Amino acid sequence: MINNLNIMIPEIFLSLSIFSVLMIGVFIKQSFNLIFNLTSIIIVITVAIILSGPNNEEKIFLDSFTRDAFSNYFKILILLSSLFVLNASKSFIIDNKLDKFEYPIIILLSILGMFFMVSSNDLILFYLGLELQSLSLYILASIDRDNLRSTESGIKYFVLSALSSGLLLYGCSLLYGFTGSTNFDLISDQLNKDNTGAVFAMVFILVGLAFKVSAVPFHMWTPDVYEGAPTSITSYFAVVPKVAGLALLIKFMFIPFSNILLEWQTIIIFISLASMILGAVAAMVQKNFKRLLAYSSIGHIGYALAGVATGVVNGYQSSIVYISIYVIMNIGAFSCLYLLKKNGQYKEDISDLSGISKKHPLLSISLLIILFSLAGVPPLGGFFAKFYVFLAVVEQKMYVLAIIGLLTTVMSAFYYLKIVKTIYFDDNVISYEPAKNKTAQISIFASCAFLVTFFLYPSILNNLVISLFSS
Repeated sequence: MINNLNIMIPEIFLSLSIFSVLMIGVFIKQSFNLIFNLTSIIIVITVAIILSGPNNEEKIFLDSFTRDAFSNYFKILILLSSLFVLNASKSFIIDNKLDKFEYPIIILLSILGMFFMVSSNDLILFYLGLELQSLSLYILASIDRDNLRSTESGIKYFVLSALSSGLLLYGCSLLYGFTGSTNFDLISDQLNKDNTGAVFAMVFILVGLAFKVSAVPFHMWTPDVYEGAPTSITSYFAVVPKVAGLALLIKFMFIPFSNILLEWQTIIIFISLASMILGAVAAMVQKNFKRLLAYSSIGHIGYALAGVATGVVNGYQSSIVYISIYVIMNIGAFSCLYLLKKNGQYKEDISDLSGISKKHPLLSISLLIILFSLAGVPPLGGFFAKFYVFLAVVEQKMYVLAIIGLLTTVMSAFYYLKIVKTIYFDDNVISYEPAKNKTAQISIFASCAFLVTFFLYPSILNNLVISLFSS
């Protein structure tokens, strides 16, 4: 039993840490800074625990919980992206009076839910992890109780997410009924194209998962929640849950649904195409930077799903590379928003970027690099993310998906270049306060440095991801 629990050391440590910092928050007044710093330390220690542990596949609790290279990679990505998002937004949190001790604790709870999601090998454990994450995100979306927009975004996210969770749970119950098991491996053995009921259940599960990653046509909550929630929460929504959601999609396609490839492939192709097209078209008319990034994220999920749609290991690997680079680009983009501060107010309209290159050259060049990378301009990191996905798609002779993907990439370049034009060629409207948010500056520098230098050794990330499926 003790040996079994060794597999769960990261989850056990995280759970005990959450209980401990919660008690500190209850008994020590004005403890936000202390708990925030402890949260960062907990995340770093958890990363160290995962890195120091083995990568070989092990299963416990009747094979319902798995530790392997795949789950370890996504857990580290979740932790590191959470660490950067949290620390870059600290000044914003304090300035907007969101510095409640519960804030970082809820972040930790959502991370714990994601851990169970990516390690799950059973429908029940998967759903428990998903709901722990979702409940935490409901609270985060409406944490600014005095702001009507934040409250509205929280309610919208709660209602629509509850609906998608209901559909997903219905799909899980149908899948159990038609296969006689909740274990992914046993479901894979029982699932085939002749099992019509199980294929029907798969559709409901895909609907729920598509909602979690905000893929079209289940994206309707994304723009409103991104715009209405505080920027610190929006940056978390845009990055971390996407990682866990894509990990789950790949895991479902790779294990329980591997024998019904043709049945789910058509659905994923449609969702991918719809996400790429809507993300490119809808973002063109946006005036709010956060809302634009919301539609941008919908489009990027479409590209990531194109890799999943291939149904082969090479395609899954390209999607993992894509989401990894997407995370870095979005951390940099949102960190730039934390530097747009004037008279104690944070600006988020695209017009507020007018002519800032004249007085804020470093911020402007950083935004230029990040936006060009999001557009897929070579030789930046975002280009290689798209290159690996389209290469996997073309290798499977899915030419229509590749062509439409390339066309939407060109279309999306329009609104990214439009922002660059606003930054460099419009008349200066606002001069922002000197940047004091050092952690946001570090995040921007790290993001830009990665994106600019990635072309020197682009296969490093690809080689790492290949090892996830060879163990």
